[in-house]
Amino acid sequence: MYPQSKVLIIAGSDSGGGAGIQADIKTVTLLGSYAMTAVTAVTAQNTMGVKKITPIPKKNVQKQITMILDDIGADAVKIGMLHNVNIIKCVHHILKKYNLKNIVVDPVMVAKGGARLINNNSITYLKKLLLPLAKLITPNIPEAEVLSGCSISNKEDMIQAAKKILNIGPKNVLLKGGHLRSKMIFDILATKKEIKVFPKRKIRTKNTHGTGCTLSSALATCLSQKKSILKSCEISLKYVDRAITYAPGYGKGFGPLNHLVLFNSKNTNV
Repeated sequence: MYPQSKVLIIAGSDSGGGAGIQADIKTVTLLGSYAMTAVTAVTAQNTMGVKKITPIPKKNVQKQITMILDDIGADAVKIGMLHNVNIIKCVHHILKKYNLKNIVVDPVMVAKGGARLINNNSITYLKKLLLPLAKLITPNIPEAEVLSGCSISNKEDMIQAAKKILNIGPKNVLLKGGHLRSKMIFDILATKKEIKVFPKRKIRTKNTHGTGCTLSSALATCLSQKKSILKSCEISLKYVDRAITYAPGYGKGFGPLNHLVLFNSKNTNV
């Protein structure tokens, strides 16, 4: 089997392997594409939480990205934790210079255990510089509240927040509903033309570490394979749902997903 496309991942490293670059590489590979990475920060973490974050110098991040793009190229870009303003500005400059397409931004702001991963100044530059370049942005409810300025407690609130985020500049918004406190949760896709609601029954589990990273990487992979936004969302949400369902149960805290679930991306009913 040959890779169907090439995906550049710009994100932080997770020493526990459940999220960040590690989850991204597993996801891209399992969905049939070739993963390349630019590490923006190294974290010391496990399922219990993040204990230390060490940013990678801007010039190092810049060189990682340009070395890849000058040689191999990329059909899509997944952007995760950028951590500070200098890195955000650096990534923005490169994205513009190389005119990269299929950019998926996961606005990583808070770790599952509650640790803040980005400051307010960085959020301002993320909204100003990166969101307008994004083909798709994938906030969860707490992140969407920060980006939209809205309080979110139900499906209707999610739709309104997604519309507000859409007005910031991204071409599409997939607002994840996992934080809703109800038996049924909803993921909301907002495009310039329509609102699409993906309902599902909530899986009662603590093994959800890396769901955001996995979803955004799956979406970037699908888009790199020339699938539509709607089809990419259907495939990626199904993949994450199965990865949660069959999680291995590692660790004492929020455990990782099972990225090895048998899955055929051409058939979302698998």
